[in-house]
Formats: sequence, structure tokens, C-alpha cells
Amino acid sequence: MTNWQDPRYKELSTAEISDALDFFGLPGPAHGLGCVTGDHKIMGRAFTVRFAPVDPLNAGTVGDFIDDVEETEIIVLDNEGRTDCTVWGGILSQIAKRKNLRGTVIHGVCRDSHEAMDCGYPIFSRGTFMRTGKDRVQVEEVGGAVSLGDVRVNPGDLLVGDRDGVVVIPFSRVLEVLERAVKTRQAEQDIIQATESGSSLRAAREALGYHTLQRKQAGQA
Repeated sequence: MTNWQDPRYKELSTAEISDALDFFGLPGPAHGLGCVTGDHKIMGRAFTVRFAPVDPLNAGTVGDFIDDVEETEIIVLDNEGRTDCTVWGGILSQIAKRKNLRGTVIHGVCRDSHEAMDCGYPIFSRGTFMRTGKDRVQVEEVGGAVSLGDVRVNPGDLLVGDRDGVVVIPFSRVLEVLERAVKTRQAEQDIIQATESGSSLRAAREALGYHTLQRKQAGQA
């Protein structure tokens, strides 16, 4: 079992992981992205695709990259945050579900969201919009670094998504972020238990160092 498959990751929320990323001074929370197809939690490694405005002299396509995605991967589509045209629709959702893929995360929008909801496929995006990306954008690169707003995603990075959004963990830092997030979670559970036993919230937080749990430490980067 590799670090990213540690079952403890499945128990963690994006909030707990975000606090751990803060502790190490790492970016990770993808601002503005939420699940548009229901209440899903996803975890998997990034399969990255970058789009660009269509080239009138050498027009490409929106791509058939889904044929190459593995079950353990989350498709990460960088459409530069555009909300005026889509790069994911119903056909892709149904194929992805049939392939048992982990989910799709889009720096942009999707369409045919009802089809994804009907088949239970998770999509995290900036929203939904019905206009196709065909003849507006094209696949520029598959398997390179992409952006989810101000967060860089490299192929193979770990993504976790839940009702609060999406976080990205650099693959080389997966274990230490996990250990820190577990420590933070335990401290928060201890605070709740302390208050149930009669402690004030102020005293419990002070005793367990709550206000410094996610504070970036000197030398961390």
C-alpha cells in the first residue's frame, strides 16, 4: 500500500487537510470549486488536461483523453476558469462512471449535470453552463502541470474533495500532510471530549494548542 492509499485519508475532511497544508506553508485548497452533482467525497491521483482557445489555423478537439484514465485517477481539467463554455458533458460522465473513475475536477464549468447526477458520477467545478466548448477551446496538453485557480496540479498529485471543496496535496508531501492532518483531527476530538467533561472551550483549546495547530512553522515550505 502506498502512502496516498492510506485508509486514514478517506476519514479526513478537506478542512483537516487544508489546516495541515497551512502548517507546512503549502498551497492546496482550490478556491471556487464545489461539487455540482450531489454530495460526493472523492480521493485519487491527478490525470491532467489543459485546454486553450481554439487555434483557427490548427484546430484541435476537446479530446478523447478519457480512454487513457485509470480507475485510481481523478480527471483534472484546466479550462482557465472559463464559465462561458464547457469541457465536460453527459457522454463523458457516463463513460467515466462505467470505467469506475474517481471523479472530475474542472477549472471551468460542465454541462449535462443531470446525467452525472443520475448515474452518480462526481464532478467538482466552478458551476454549470450549457454551451459547448467545441470550436471554442481545444486540448493543448495532456499529462502536464495545470492550474485550479491559484493552485498548481502536477500529474499524480493527490486530490481530495468533499462538500467543502477540493484540496490538492503534492505527491511528494502526501505522508507528512497525512500525519499532520491526523494529529490536528485528534486534537479537535480531544477538545470536544474535554468540553463534554466540563472544561471550558477556552481552557481546552489552550491546553491542546488549538490556535497554533495549522500555523506555519519556521523553516516549513
